[in-house]
Amino acid sequence: MFFNNNKCCCKNNWQQEGFGDMNQCGCGPIVEPVIERCVERNICHQVEHVCPIHTRVINNHIIEHTYRPEYSCSEENTVTNIDPGCCGQNF
Repeated sequence: MFFNNNKCCCKNNWQQEGFGDMNQCGCGPIVEPVIERCVERNICHQVEHVCPIHTRVINNHIIEHTYRPEYSCSEENTVTNIDPGCCGQNF
C-alpha cells in the first residue's frame, strides 16, 4: 500500500471506501495460507461386557439305613384246676 496525493492506493485489489469521506480508501484483506494445527485427544469409552456365569447346585441326598429293634412282650394267663376229686379228700 502506498499513498499518492492523499489517496490510498494498493497494488492489487484497490477499493474506495465510501463512508462519506472520499479520502479514505483501503485494500481488501490478504488471505494468508492456512496454518493447520493438529490437536490429538484421547477419548476413553467404557464398553460393558456381560459375562454370564451359571452356578448349578447338585444336592446329593445320602440315605443311611439304620435298624432299631422294637421289642414287644405279651402275657397270657392260664388257669389250671387241680381237682383231687369230689368230697374225698386225702390229706
